[in-house]
Amino acid sequence: MRMTATMCFLRAACIAAVCFAQISSAAALDELDLCVYGGTSGGVAAALQAKRMGRSVVLIEPTKRLGGLTTGGLGQTDIGNKAAIGGIAREFYQRLRAHYQDEAAWKWQKRETYRDGGQTQSGKGEDTMWTFEPSAALKVMNDLVREAGVEVVYGERLDRKAGVKKEGLRIVSIAMESGRVFRAKMFMDATYEGDLLAAAGGSYTVGREANAQYNETINGVQRKNARHHQFVAGVDPYVKKGDAASGLLPTIDAKGPGAEGAADKRVQAYNFRMCLTDHPENRIPFAKPEGYSELWYELLFRNYEAGYKGIPWINSSMPNRKTDVNNNQGFSTDFIGQNYDFPEASYTEREKIVARHREYQFGLMWTLANHSRVPESVRKEVSRWGKCKDEFADTDNWQEQLYVREARRMVSDYVMTQQNCQGRVVAEDAVGLAAYTMDSHNTQRHVDASGHVRNEGDVQIGGFPPYPISYRSLVPKAAECANLFAPVCLSATHIAYGSIRMEPVFMVLGQSAATAALQAIDEKVPVQKINYAKLRERLLADKQVLAWTGPKTGPAAGKIDVKLEGIVLDEADAKQAGDWTLSNSQGWKVGAGYVHDSDSRKGEMVLAFTPEIKEAGEYEVILLWPPFSNRASNVPVTIAIAGAEPRTVKVNQKEVRGGGVLSLGKFQLAAGKPVIVTLSNKETDGHVVCDGVQFRKVK
Repeated sequence: MRMTATMCFLRAACIAAVCFAQISSAAALDELDLCVYGGTSGGVAAALQAKRMGRSVVLIEPTKRLGGLTTGGLGQTDIGNKAAIGGIAREFYQRLRAHYQDEAAWKWQKRETYRDGGQTQSGKGEDTMWTFEPSAALKVMNDLVREAGVEVVYGERLDRKAGVKKEGLRIVSIAMESGRVFRAKMFMDATYEGDLLAAAGGSYTVGREANAQYNETINGVQRKNARHHQFVAGVDPYVKKGDAASGLLPTIDAKGPGAEGAADKRVQAYNFRMCLTDHPENRIPFAKPEGYSELWYELLFRNYEAGYKGIPWINSSMPNRKTDVNNNQGFSTDFIGQNYDFPEASYTEREKIVARHREYQFGLMWTLANHSRVPESVRKEVSRWGKCKDEFADTDNWQEQLYVREARRMVSDYVMTQQNCQGRVVAEDAVGLAAYTMDSHNTQRHVDASGHVRNEGDVQIGGFPPYPISYRSLVPKAAECANLFAPVCLSATHIAYGSIRMEPVFMVLGQSAATAALQAIDEKVPVQKINYAKLRERLLADKQVLAWTGPKTGPAAGKIDVKLEGIVLDEADAKQAGDWTLSNSQGWKVGAGYVHDSDSRKGEMVLAFTPEIKEAGEYEVILLWPPFSNRASNVPVTIAIAGAEPRTVKVNQKEVRGGGVLSLGKFQLAAGKPVIVTLSNKETDGHVVCDGVQFRKVK
């Protein structure tokens, strides 16, 4: 058809209008103050803060759902101490409380019949709620975003190969796989994976650091601490029992376990936090997945056959007869060793890893509910549960969000470590508090020296109060990028990240990072150079909690008790022989824990303390331990001094009158001469425990 002059004019006008719209859109994007990539809870809090401060912001979420794990099944909020959480994060949990105050929110049970528990239990008069359904969390999250007017872009993934454009040290734009470009003055990586950080050239690490790298004790390979979530003794690891030539069963790492405390690239296990229900009208029974492989669950069967009797899950009660299910015991929902490639994998490869995790967990639940090699009592209980008809309706009633407990972690000019967690190092530029134990799920499954299967990597060390997170751990090295924040994949060692990586803390850090980003714009400085005093003032005004003023737990912020005079050596300072277990379940005075022998392997475990005596004189040597009824009554402790006969004292560690403080005697010690105090578990009649040794000068 031949175009008339009028038609040509209209066509030209339309083209001009489209071009003008594109130019206007580009100009608007150029004016963005903050571009947040990743709609996790931390990303949502960041976008909300920017909008509330009257600034322009876009929030890009690669999936179709905001909130990450907070809306993806993790309804049993891990935090440790709720009083450490302020700002937008606390507002989120207050809104959840308000949501459940409405009788209309209770479809499947009456409100008065619901009971939360543990660390998430709502106290009398508390205005927050920390247990919730995924759908409720999503509603609150969407309401917050809608009310603030945050622009959310769904379904756009970063072009990780060529999508980050920089001019000098500044990112000027990021492009998506679709070709869509976002320009801003400041950028934030709020993903669990750290994709924007990596694409922008920021330093990062994957896996576990060696203990020696940052002067830690519970990083790296952790066979000694891997006491929890273990198999029953004697489970055979081979496809054909007793036949190594038949090969290892699935998920067992033939290269493991590695040297104690050594670095590796292994990543702690992932799983899905399952929202299940036992309400008949809302329940979808577990179905046997296509491609089901019975061999994947052979270790589960053998664990039962070796004597395990329980149900391998933590099934925490959520409102409306729903649950948040997490990993528990030796063989459970954690797909151990199957995620090592995930942090740096391509999108396609990640999708395959997620699908494999989903298939494994579907198969596990069907197995526990139906397989004849599972005890009948277990099958009866598990089969009561199923997926919820009214959760994740768009994705076959199953969440998309895999529990990525840890992926890339930034390495900035400040690295949060075990020393921060336990208070030996205190960040002076706090942007929030962490309050959880140092926690790692198992990282590998291997064959032990006895030829049986063991899990490795589980660490659960707490006993310290909330502690500050450094602003410098949220920004890259000054020489790498001047306008990027990473509040989710922040700069922390494996074990410190295990304490920090809680959803409420990510919200806190997202809000603080957004505040700092806008301040950096106003001050016209790189993000590493902002005025911290000014930032702190604004954070406090926004009700962030930056210092812990509540009661201390355990030692005084993890430091040596100030009442202990003289030379004090922690058990970590001793040369150790044998398989000592680190613990903190009882009181102690030195460091962040103590060790015990698990009342096992008698005669194999030794601690040798060698103080440096700089001033000659008479010293009282004092043994420190937490007393308890299960302790040994005959622990041999030997004091060996150069030029003198060794003296051995038998210590009754059940004794509580001295509070776990016992003088081993007074000794003349010479400056620079060797002194060795040795404690062992040879022929002892209970748990042998040690927290440290004190050398107090008396003359």
